[in-house]
Amino acid sequence: MSPLVPRDPETLKQHLAREVRALREAARHGAGVRLDEGPVPAAGVLARDAGAEPCSCGSAGPGHGCRDAGGEHDPWACVCAALPAIPLSAALFTPVRDEAGVTVDFTVKAGNHVRAAEWLEAPNGQVGRRLREVQPGAAVGGLVGALDSVLDTGRALKAYALDYTEQRSDGLHRTKLLYDASSCGGEVLATWRAAHSRGELLSLDAQYIASMGWGTWDLLSGEVVWSEGLSSIFRTDPARPLALAELCDTVLPEDVPRFAKFLVALVDGEEPSGTEIRFSVLGEVRTLHLVGHPVIATDGLPWSVHVIARDLTSQVRSRQRLAATRRQSDRLREEAAAERRVASSLREALLPTVSAELAEAGLSVAAAYVPAEEAAAVGGDWYKCRLLPDGRVLLAIGDACGHGLGAVARMAQQRHALAGLAHAPGTHAGQLTTWLNELLCADPSAETATGIIGHIDARRRFRWACAGHPAPLLLRDGAASVLGTEHRGPLFGLLPGHAYETATTALRPGDLLLLYTDGMVERRGEDIADGVETLGKVLARCDGLGPQDTLDRILDAYASDEHDDDTCLVALGVG
Repeated sequence: MSPLVPRDPETLKQHLAREVRALREAARHGAGVRLDEGPVPAAGVLARDAGAEPCSCGSAGPGHGCRDAGGEHDPWACVCAALPAIPLSAALFTPVRDEAGVTVDFTVKAGNHVRAAEWLEAPNGQVGRRLREVQPGAAVGGLVGALDSVLDTGRALKAYALDYTEQRSDGLHRTKLLYDASSCGGEVLATWRAAHSRGELLSLDAQYIASMGWGTWDLLSGEVVWSEGLSSIFRTDPARPLALAELCDTVLPEDVPRFAKFLVALVDGEEPSGTEIRFSVLGEVRTLHLVGHPVIATDGLPWSVHVIARDLTSQVRSRQRLAATRRQSDRLREEAAAERRVASSLREALLPTVSAELAEAGLSVAAAYVPAEEAAAVGGDWYKCRLLPDGRVLLAIGDACGHGLGAVARMAQQRHALAGLAHAPGTHAGQLTTWLNELLCADPSAETATGIIGHIDARRRFRWACAGHPAPLLLRDGAASVLGTEHRGPLFGLLPGHAYETATTALRPGDLLLLYTDGMVERRGEDIADGVETLGKVLARCDGLGPQDTLDRILDAYASDEHDDDTCLVALGVG
């Protein structure tokens, strides 16, 4: 880095100020001077000599029209004669008042030929007609009242925004129009234009899609113009773009020398190579790729500089995440040990807790978790049982795909998502199941899962929905039966938009409901229906036992079995 290149913002701003002063002084020496060549001719003479067109006195002429006529009407003194010189849609409006003197509409007294949009009629074709007739969408947007306020207050209307909609013969059209108006001898002179042309809208879309924008700094006049894309990147008002000195203050200190080299080259009339500069934008670091171009006059002096910026912040963050992932892969052994510790803690979190609220509701609950491998500690199996504010009891069980911390993360996501959704008032199990399925379907990183979600109300009715999960077992009067699964839906995350149905089972005092994951009944080379039947026989021998004793006996019966998958069991007893 050359010692001549500034290395801090203040030095850079001082250098730019000196360069701009020198540039302006050099430009003044060669600037033309306008001399006073005598009196200016009368306005009317200038207009006639220039071939201007007077007011057409009642007919819609080539450029404008006017409803005034008569011997005393001077067409050259009429304000309507100036309308064709206005490059925007322009018209002179006369107020229409009711018997009480309230302005209810305006008449188009005169207008020019400029269309604010291709599908809009030119004002000179609307002369003599009511504003509500020729601009029917204006009444909805409050334009009549806004123009009336110009007459009442005398204050000009500035950039009054109106989302204008109109039904035309070729269909429905909409655009945003900006109105400016002022009082003119008891009438209102108004201009209007589209907020953005079609080209501007395409430019805005391109800037948004490409995360880019541009800015121009006129070194002689000091004028600064930014595109909306650049204003969006810096989160500034497009009407308040940053001057070069202000831009210098947003550069990160360590990037100032590189930014200084870029700017100094532009001001010197050179075209520097593109560079990446980091800026502080409202406390957030954003990385921009800058490309600059100086505008050189015929005298060889750069009078303006253009800069195009592309926001690379998301790409930089992606590279940083990738680097972090690579560093993370070097710590696999440490992470494996941490995974076992975290998983062990989560396993403890899955164990049931005695709930006084459930006991008061006449229900008792016990749960157990059996990992497929002792070293794995925990997988994706989970359950939820809690009293809701509306008096119902939420009872759910699920199985997220996989093992280890990945499955734990998915399990925690599903479990916590259900906990939040369950508090929505008036929801039933089918809605909760449908919502949870939509969450998993919308997450590209999510995998499939199974689950049962149900509610037990005050009348001891168990209304439940099933997403590809093994059906619950009901122990009643010494017999274990499988609840019907005709309403069973697909796995979570498999079919977006599916509406899950529910089934209702009436529970009685002394009943015991057993929910379990497929690790309990799935064995290699064995039909899952046979596994469910075997579990039902074991459950039947637990008649008269409470939920905890029932689970202990079941686990003892399966103690010698080798589980291919993690297993979670939840037993609920009805008092």
